[in-house]
Amino acid sequence: MTINLKNFLKDKPKLSKMGEFQQLQEIEGLEISAVSADLYGSGRDDLCLFYFKDGANYAAIYTNNSVCSESITWNRNIRKKFIKALLVNTKNANTFVGSNGQESLQTISKSLAKNLTLKEAQKEDGTTNVVRPNEILFASTGVIGEKFPTQQIKGNLPNLVDKLRDRQNKFVWFKAASSIMTTDTRPKLAYEECRLWNKDIRLSAIAKGSGMIAPNMATMLAFVFTDADIPSVYLKGLLKRAVTNSFNAITVDSDTSTNDMVAIFSTNKVKTGKIYNVLDPKLRDFDNALQRLLLNLAKQIVSDGEGAKKFITVKVVNARSQQMAKTVAFSIANSPLVKTAMAGEDPNWGRVIMAIGKSGEKVSPEKIEIKFGDLKVAEKGRISEEYDERKLKEYMKWDSLVIEANLKLGQGFYECYTCDLTNDYININADYRN
Repeated sequence: MTINLKNFLKDKPKLSKMGEFQQLQEIEGLEISAVSADLYGSGRDDLCLFYFKDGANYAAIYTNNSVCSESITWNRNIRKKFIKALLVNTKNANTFVGSNGQESLQTISKSLAKNLTLKEAQKEDGTTNVVRPNEILFASTGVIGEKFPTQQIKGNLPNLVDKLRDRQNKFVWFKAASSIMTTDTRPKLAYEECRLWNKDIRLSAIAKGSGMIAPNMATMLAFVFTDADIPSVYLKGLLKRAVTNSFNAITVDSDTSTNDMVAIFSTNKVKTGKIYNVLDPKLRDFDNALQRLLLNLAKQIVSDGEGAKKFITVKVVNARSQQMAKTVAFSIANSPLVKTAMAGEDPNWGRVIMAIGKSGEKVSPEKIEIKFGDLKVAEKGRISEEYDERKLKEYMKWDSLVIEANLKLGQGFYECYTCDLTNDYININADYRN
């Protein structure tokens, strides 16, 4: 089961309570720790380590921004399909920092590999599991252009490794999810179960994201962990498909980050037999579970959009094609005028008509039908005869709103998710580096 999104949208503060995360379960073969390297100067957790003592298959998707984090560049240069650790830091994006970026990761990877190898050497059975620098992935989030805090992070690695725990109770997951936040107001976690070849499979995940959110992907990090035995090449195919209608279907402010990363790690602890390709019927339940999981996290990110008060679903139906529907949907979802109207609880449907028209898609104005929720506001090239300002004003007070545009041109459909644009968004981003 996933976190109850309906309840979560009605009462956002409830998500900050750890009781909401009791569903998350341990993933065998995974150890987690989170500590403070005091990158914020406040003592909050800002460094997180995920360690796979027996290694893990993995797949990752990164930002399409042509300027990207040095952490992503590092990951892309790793050719292994089997890794041992993921280190995540917040406060610093490790982006546009010149040679300092890669040099820092070389220093930290060597130190972390050494600390993890020493940890393994202390086992009573006398075995030593060697960890190498090129078996470590990195993820960074925070301010662009500031010198990477190499020594602060390196100095806290022994403590980070010492605190690794393989018993992942709700507090461990909550602590990990909290440690990767930037402007987020609450941690984001999700859990799913499925069946793969008659075996019970677990998927636990965390994410961060609040601003600089747009398709392909956003200033977000998301990490999924499963105990299934799935080769990396198939994980990649599954992840690409799941991202399409989740992280690539959300927008907060139409800006695409330099640091986005979504990754899935498979510890291979539950043996499920040979898988022949990504379309293997055995993977169907896992595929569905992964898509539910990522959509859950994506919606949590939108609901926690910087300064957001309302979660908005934009549906475009009966377009000529899915691509047309997608283009129109994001034209509506990214419109500052639409988003500020939602913030002001103003049913100004004229702004939706404007956004449809500016999309660049050829539409027939006389066919367009607009609804806010179940309330029809426009049709046949004019205001609807059913238009009821009083009912609309009441509807606009809801925390979760739906805008539907029926183009009546075909069968294309697309649904994306956004939030309102409030004064708080300006205040958060004006003070981001302070």
